[in-house]
Amino acid sequence: MTRVVNSRIRLLLTSIVLVFAVLLVREAWIATVRAAPLAAMAQAQTKATLTIPAARGTIFDAVGTPLALGVQATTVYVDPTAVAHPASEATIAARILGLKRGPVLRALTTTGTHFAYVERKAPADKAALLAKRNLSGFHYYGEERRTYPQGSVAAQVVGYAGIDNNGLAGLELELNSQLTGVPGRETILRDPMGRTIDVESSVPARPGRDVFLTIDHRIQADAEQVLKATVAKWHAKDATAIVMDPHTGGILAMAVEPGYNANNFPSVSPAIETNHAVSDVYEPGSVFKVVTIGGALADHLVTPKTTFRVPDSLQVADRVIHDAEIHPTERMTVSQILQQSSNVGTVTIAETKLGEARLKRWIARFGFGKPTGIDFPGESPGLLPPFWSGSTIGNVPIGQGVSVTAIQLASVYSAIANRGLWVQPHLVDHVEGQRMPAPKTRRILPAPVDKTLLTMLKGVVSDTGTGEAAALPGYTVAGKTGTAQKPGPNGYTPGEYVATFIGIVPESAPRLVILVTVDEPRGAYYGGTVAAPAFAQIANFDLQYLEVPPDLAITPHG
Repeated sequence: MTRVVNSRIRLLLTSIVLVFAVLLVREAWIATVRAAPLAAMAQAQTKATLTIPAARGTIFDAVGTPLALGVQATTVYVDPTAVAHPASEATIAARILGLKRGPVLRALTTTGTHFAYVERKAPADKAALLAKRNLSGFHYYGEERRTYPQGSVAAQVVGYAGIDNNGLAGLELELNSQLTGVPGRETILRDPMGRTIDVESSVPARPGRDVFLTIDHRIQADAEQVLKATVAKWHAKDATAIVMDPHTGGILAMAVEPGYNANNFPSVSPAIETNHAVSDVYEPGSVFKVVTIGGALADHLVTPKTTFRVPDSLQVADRVIHDAEIHPTERMTVSQILQQSSNVGTVTIAETKLGEARLKRWIARFGFGKPTGIDFPGESPGLLPPFWSGSTIGNVPIGQGVSVTAIQLASVYSAIANRGLWVQPHLVDHVEGQRMPAPKTRRILPAPVDKTLLTMLKGVVSDTGTGEAAALPGYTVAGKTGTAQKPGPNGYTPGEYVATFIGIVPESAPRLVILVTVDEPRGAYYGGTVAAPAFAQIANFDLQYLEVPPDLAITPHG
């Protein structure tokens, strides 16, 4: 019996020694081989580096009104494995946040993850109410949500930023690098329960730069309202307007209708989001005649009083050119050809005086066929004929067979308003803390020739020309109408036109250039009928708003 007891005691002692030996070996292994990895794991559980989002810069208009800014928001997320009662918690969260219950419940019951969004960038006040309910598994962190306080005003110009505050369209995209700040970082210490107990180090975020535009939201809003009424009146597809300072190149308004509320951008079709003034091309029609007439004047081939025999129609190779209205053969001066927008007269000048080589040179000098360089993404350079046939000289001089953008036309007429000096159009006045380069300039026409052309354009509005509907009480107006058929896959599409009017006001001391173009109007399609009245409405508001004094005596009626 004693022998058995001693044997068991020895076995127990041996077992104890073996256990301690194993423990000693493991302790030595942990202290040497596993020391570094375990230390890193311990530090990861007690220390974390967090990214501090940087605020995005604000976009202001010319008078300091914000068009795009960031507001405080709170992102709500859950650890699905920590949610105790998903059904009831989903009901509560959906009600407080104003969400549908189904998607919230799916987030709370997601498997295989410790992270699921309930709502990105929820309103901070709603998220605060939800946080007070102390729902299991719910967590919160602050973010900035991009918002557009002016709604639809300048929506196609400003564009929008996505959920991660990256610019996706318009100036938000063009200026993304300036608007985007530099994120900060913060290293925190946590207790074993994961709660923050101290901040070890912190590098603050650097916000993005604020941007100030040349756009004036009041001028912009008025232009949009006029276009909206014009589109409705003529049952048009869309319409575009540009208001430009010819001396600085600054764009005071760039309006497109139909418009949209920039805050609703995810649900808006790309066609409505498009800024037609910069990206779309169209055949300009008679507004292009300033290239032909201006070039002939500058090359001293004609004067305003030079006369030409102008029949009702003209054969050019395999093409017959007609005037808008039937008339007998007559002699017309160059001024009358421009004022009455005679296609036959303009083509006669191009054929007999300019010729193909000179006309091509003047088209290039006016800037058509290449982008203006405006500070906006997606600008089109326009389209010029890749080669000239015998009939090309019969259509290009009158704005057919060539496609331009609205901003190209506005900048060209701004040069005419600016003594022949072209100034690069731009939407950005300045960026906070940055030195802006001066707009590029180039001379299109000699100043004396330009003055002559401007006087001739005044006659379009005042001397029984095609732009009488653009006249303004108290102000001299110079401008040009344009009416162009729209090309289709098999030639020009019957019944589809683009109506345009571009005006300079006051003509005696130009302050504004205003372009209006209406796409596919119904019931009437001439630029003088459809677009000129819209120009007059926009100009009337702008001149009063900017307190531009009249340059004509107003004759009382009666």
